[in-house]
Amino acid sequence: MAVTADLSKIVDKAWQDKSLEEILDAPVEALAGVSENGGKLIREALGVKTIGELGRNKYFRAAQALAALADAS
Repeated sequence: MAVTADLSKIVDKAWQDKSLEEILDAPVEALAGVSENGGKLIREALGVKTIGELGRNKYFRAAQALAALADAS
């Protein structure tokens, strides 16, 4: 199934024409709003190097699940 998404508010301009695989392998600072220093802090604090690792991180997934539960109630 083909899926399309507007990445203009999700990733920096340099990454908007990349494949999903390339974006998931990109450093976290490729996300819109994450500075180079912010990416460094995320790597140091959580050992997360890529957008894919960040999205699959157990702490972020747990926080997202808790927020979804709160929003649903």
